[in-house]
This record gives sequence, C-alpha cells and structure tokens, in this order.
Amino acid sequence: MACLAWLLLASMGLIITNVAQIFFCGADPTDGFTAVPLSDQNFEIEWPYNLPRSDRYSYVDGVHKFWVYSTDKPLRPDSATKPRSELRIRGYDYSSGVWQFEGYGFVPNGTTGTSVMQIHRFSPSTVLMLKVYDAQLRFYTRQVVESDIYNRWMRINVIHDVDANKLAVYVDGVRRLETDGNGASLFDFKCGVYTQTEPSHYMESRWRDIRVLKKD
Repeated sequence: MACLAWLLLASMGLIITNVAQIFFCGADPTDGFTAVPLSDQNFEIEWPYNLPRSDRYSYVDGVHKFWVYSTDKPLRPDSATKPRSELRIRGYDYSSGVWQFEGYGFVPNGTTGTSVMQIHRFSPSTVLMLKVYDAQLRFYTRQVVESDIYNRWMRINVIHDVDANKLAVYVDGVRRLETDGNGASLFDFKCGVYTQTEPSHYMESRWRDIRVLKKD
C-alpha cells in the first residue's frame, strides 16, 4: 500500500514537472513572426537641421550611433520639438495586424532624459516610448522596464498588436512590459535619441541588427 502511494506521488510529481516545463519554457519573442526586407532606403535619419548629418549620426561596422546635445536645434526650422538624432523606419507604416521591432541597443553611462525607442503615430504623437532615466529603461516615465542598462548591449523586442490594442516589451528575451495601446492610427518604429525632460547635456545610443517583423 505504501509502495502504491509512493508510485502515485512520484507519477504526480512527474506530471507537474512536465506541465511546468510546458508552460514556463521561455519562447523567443520572434516565434511566429517573419522579418520583412530592410535596406538603406527604409532608414530615414532625422538630426538637427543646421548641422551635417555626420555631426550627429554615424554607421560603422554595422552599428548605428546617434548623439545629440540638449542645446541642439530641432529637426526642422519650423519644428517646436526638442533635439533628436533618430532612425525612422519607412515603407512599413502599419495600421492593423501584429508588428514587431527588434534591435540591440546600447546606452553609455551618463545619458539620461531621452527616448531611445518609440512607436510613432500620427495623432497623438506616440503609442510607446522607451526612455532612459538614471540607468533605467522606462515606459515613458512611469514603469521601469529594465535597470542597470548603461554600457551593455540589450536585445530589445517591442510587439504591437494593433487590433487587440496591446503592447509588449522584451529585454534579452524576457517579457518586461505588457500594457494597452491608445487606439488606432498609422504607426512606424523609431530608435536613436530624442530629448525629453531633465536631459543630460550629451545623449547617445547605439543600435545594431535592427529588424522589423510581422506576425505570420
């Protein structure tokens, strides 16, 4: 009888272990997505209008480097926005479906008060911003997405389900944020540096292996 009870407990333990492996096994955020083709024509760089592009952006050995000063001009003379050096992905604006941005981002020590990645929309201006404040990556200024981000490469995946009005952010394959969007519009992805409140004088981010993916 004791032997039978032991066998039953062992079997239950095996079942529970298998179920845990099924439900808690970490899937890659790109599973079920297909990357769309990207070329230089899809990468539109925005930088202060009174400077050469090379003064605020470089692309060397596969790494996009963006930097800006808090005293810089905006991207156009008639713009009331703050200084930026950003890459905007063109040709894949979307208004429905499930889309994903993937890239490896790097923020050097000292950069703060800037957006390093955003989902831009036409009205209002954004549905998501990943901002840097004092070594933290935040969803806007509210929720901490990742801490201790300085001086290391991070794999960042941002998923936008337009029809379900849902957003998810993954850092190094781990989901760090899930939240609601703010409704329908036409959207595109951006990364780089875009000055926000209480910025450092100098702001910089680097990005490599940028991809855009669409749900199969």
